[in-house]
Amino acid sequence: MTMQWETVIGLEIHAQLATKTKIFSGASTAFGSEPNTQACLVSLGMPGVLPVFNREAAKMAVKFSSAIGAELGRRSVFARKNYFYPDLPKGYQISQFELPIVGMGKVEIVQENGDVKVVGVTRAHLEEDAGKSLHENFHGMTGIDLNRAGIPLLEIVSEPDIRSAKEAVAYARKIHQIVRYLGICDGNMQEGSFRCDANVSVRPMGQEKLGTRAELKNINSFRFLERAINIEVDRQIDLIESGGEVVQETRLYDSVKDETRSMRSKEEANDYRYFPDPDLLPVELDDDFIADAVAEIPELPDARCKRFVDELGLSLQDAGVLTSSREMADYFETASVGNDAKIAANWVMGEVSAVLNKQGLDIADCPVSAEMLGGMLKRIGDNTISGKIAKDVFEAMWNGEGSADEIIEARGLKQITDSGAIEAIVDEVLAANGKQVENYRNADPDKQPKMLGFFVGQVMKASQGKANPQQVNALLKERLG
Repeated sequence: MTMQWETVIGLEIHAQLATKTKIFSGASTAFGSEPNTQACLVSLGMPGVLPVFNREAAKMAVKFSSAIGAELGRRSVFARKNYFYPDLPKGYQISQFELPIVGMGKVEIVQENGDVKVVGVTRAHLEEDAGKSLHENFHGMTGIDLNRAGIPLLEIVSEPDIRSAKEAVAYARKIHQIVRYLGICDGNMQEGSFRCDANVSVRPMGQEKLGTRAELKNINSFRFLERAINIEVDRQIDLIESGGEVVQETRLYDSVKDETRSMRSKEEANDYRYFPDPDLLPVELDDDFIADAVAEIPELPDARCKRFVDELGLSLQDAGVLTSSREMADYFETASVGNDAKIAANWVMGEVSAVLNKQGLDIADCPVSAEMLGGMLKRIGDNTISGKIAKDVFEAMWNGEGSADEIIEARGLKQITDSGAIEAIVDEVLAANGKQVENYRNADPDKQPKMLGFFVGQVMKASQGKANPQQVNALLKERLG
């Protein structure tokens, strides 16, 4: 009998906080500067310099704590985590250990079958980032860029509640969504603003004891996260079933070779010799500071999704897509004002998203503003233009030809709603297609709706797409009936 295995996964997510300066100094956090131009004396740990904590980082941590219903550490302590690495010139990283700023919380994810699952968050602590080792273009040497040293991070550690690679991706996406809604992290994975480490183990189905875990480091895309976990799970199962043992270690996922490979043995907490940083006082949060931070929290994605369903009548699926990012939800909500919410949703998820994806743009960079789209939707709603003509209007707006009203006027696109004019076109089409009229009238009733489409197409062609489709359908049915 083949052994059944259960996967156990915990994620450590490093979210770069969107402060303008580093966590313990006034150096800039801007991305893309020349190497080592933002490596300040504090981040390098030079003699005689002292770190000063950035209160904005604390405010952002409070917001995250509130968003996931976590216990807030009103008193948190920074510790020195000691280890050697070429891009860590101090020989230690300032982090939090025993007393983190965010304690136990929880996040809800939607599984593939539609069920909701709760994943526990063990803690989220503040720390500084290390520098970056550069291996390309150095021909047998390694370059060190210390611009990232001292960048503020919120490390979010989950409970080992995740049971598949797809669940891991759903959880990571949910955290990504929350931190972006809160405005505490830009979530840019390509720039390293949001990185995942996955602790992966397997155990026989039904066994309570956890298996030996391997940690997959610094995964910077959701696709790679899923792939890396699946490869590692297969590796561990194959190893155990062939008589080997999984060793606790840190592994790297190589997306080019599509494999995980060993980097180093995995350290335990006592290997880091944590001790309170003597240069930093404990962080103590008072009621006013917490209240000010919480007051800045916007409507979060789950609440906004529920409101779109309850108040706007959208389906849960559509509401979920529209609230996937704060920018898209804002865009939709602005465009839908005074318009049919379902039609607005279809346009944002359909035409708008399709063109953005094709051109590789974010919705924040859409050349058709939400207000412009809303103006066009009003012209659909009052029958000035048809849905078909609206696509031409949208394309013209995208190309910078003006507002919907300006384009409709300039191009003469107003829909024909005069019943007399439409009747004349319908009569001309029927007179010119006598054979098709006869076939329609002699056809089985269940075939007639499909045959009606031919006549609708001819009328729309004759009217250059300007005839009101509803009126056309009604008149054709009346004439052909």
